[in-house]
Amino acid sequence: MVERFLKQTSFSSVEDYNKNLEFIIPENFNFAYDVMDEWAKTDPDRLALLWTNDEGKEIRTSFSLLKEQTDQAASYLQTLGISKNDPVMLILKRRYEWWVVMLALHKIGAIVIPATHMLTKHDIVYRNTRASVKAIICVDDNYVMSQVEAAMPESPTVKSLVAVRSSVSKSEGEIPNGWHDWQSEWQKAPKFQRPVFVNDNDDTMLMYFTSGTSGEPKMVAHDYLYAMGHLTTGVFWHNLHEDSLHLTVADTGWGKAVWGKFYGQWFAGATVFVFDHEKFNADTLLRQIEKYKVTSFCAPPTIYRFMIREDLSKYDLSSLEYCTTAGEALNPAVFDKFKEKTGIQMMEGFGQTETTMTLGTMPWMKPKPGSMGIPNAQYNIDLIRADGTSCEDGEKGEIVVRVGDRKPIGLFKEYYRDPELTKEAWHDGMYHTGDMAWRDEDGYYWFEGRIDDVIKSSGYRIGPFEVESALMTHPAIVECAITGVPDDIRGMVVKATVVLGKEWKDKAGEELVKELQNHVKRETAPYKYPRIVEFVDELPKTISGKIRRVEIRNKDNKK
Repeated sequence: MVERFLKQTSFSSVEDYNKNLEFIIPENFNFAYDVMDEWAKTDPDRLALLWTNDEGKEIRTSFSLLKEQTDQAASYLQTLGISKNDPVMLILKRRYEWWVVMLALHKIGAIVIPATHMLTKHDIVYRNTRASVKAIICVDDNYVMSQVEAAMPESPTVKSLVAVRSSVSKSEGEIPNGWHDWQSEWQKAPKFQRPVFVNDNDDTMLMYFTSGTSGEPKMVAHDYLYAMGHLTTGVFWHNLHEDSLHLTVADTGWGKAVWGKFYGQWFAGATVFVFDHEKFNADTLLRQIEKYKVTSFCAPPTIYRFMIREDLSKYDLSSLEYCTTAGEALNPAVFDKFKEKTGIQMMEGFGQTETTMTLGTMPWMKPKPGSMGIPNAQYNIDLIRADGTSCEDGEKGEIVVRVGDRKPIGLFKEYYRDPELTKEAWHDGMYHTGDMAWRDEDGYYWFEGRIDDVIKSSGYRIGPFEVESALMTHPAIVECAITGVPDDIRGMVVKATVVLGKEWKDKAGEELVKELQNHVKRETAPYKYPRIVEFVDELPKTISGKIRRVEIRNKDNKK
């Protein structure tokens, strides 16, 4: 499959990849037809999706069966009046139907808006009105359905509500009036007829409301080539092949789901493994990897932090071939401990909702613990100073994507219906990520933090991540967040908000504060140590698992 879209399909070095990565871009590319239906034609019995849940239920779906199901679903959606360019919001958790509906909406040219099940009425109204959502397809969860219903009086564009009962549930359940029942209706739709025209490459295919660390969410619009941009994510960064069984830990309302559970994995012909669960537990997750012999695993650093606190010798993880991480910067201490316990080196990647993977550690590279890797050859990445000039090696600057005459594959189209916000982030021939980093002499990038997270104290500029990495090497720390607190003398002082391991919780106090402060002084430059340490049970996070330092700062500023 890969050879249909790349002029060269394997690479042996950074130089080879940078020089020879070149996409073959067909007209009117549509992932559902040009990749998924092609697999159904060329290798119909290959296992596309292995879904299981925390009740032990299983669904195993071949590419040919998935084609039949997505065709049927596309036909059903058309009977609801959904057609090309209609925005449809999906709130489906990790239900099996998410994969079917995603592909079905691609097949009819509708615009998919994945969303988290944690949205409130306010969140749903905001999304419905900003994007003119025409239909909502969601789980038959009492909370989710009640929030959707509460939003309807202020959502005039929404014409259809569809409830999806669990496909493995023994109980039929009751679907309230005003809702369509997916299970009882979708298979009754007439035979699907592919539309004469589905899409141009630059049509909007997918939109995400970003889980930003501040302000109202932005609508990130992606075109149909965004899916192709993830070919490098799955085939190269995840290092997948046709015998791979890949598990990415991600909520389907988060962009990481299409990074790790959808496009790139199926370009590679791998099997996507899905574990549908309500509450994360490291032991349960490790048991799934052991039971199903998962070969490839990707998760944000938070998940790895909890995994390494388990006794990994209790699990047979011999099937694991490759592990990757993204979503937030990886602390070197977590990298080292995971490698010590499993023998596997984690390969870090970096990107945003607005992009596919822009920086990464590829299979032909040696990882440097804590580094995001080097630029993905499909993007022209640079580090710039505040005046727009390029940084030297070792100098901190903002990560930008230099855009020439042609938008790189994988970069977003725009912030939907917000030209001013788009121009604020994309101007002077560059897309500004808002993330700070520095580059070493080997071309590896090292994350520093968001521009607005940088702490200025007594004339020093302190990146939160460097202090967090120092703290994470202390055995007491599970998670931590570094922020700046206003100070009359120093301008700002460094504060550490920390989550302790359960065996350390009863030691929270002044003695442990001093121990942590001295530990940071030993691990990094002494001026970076946290003058304030607060112990908490959990850190505030976005739906995608990123720490909301802005929430900590705002709370401190109100004191």
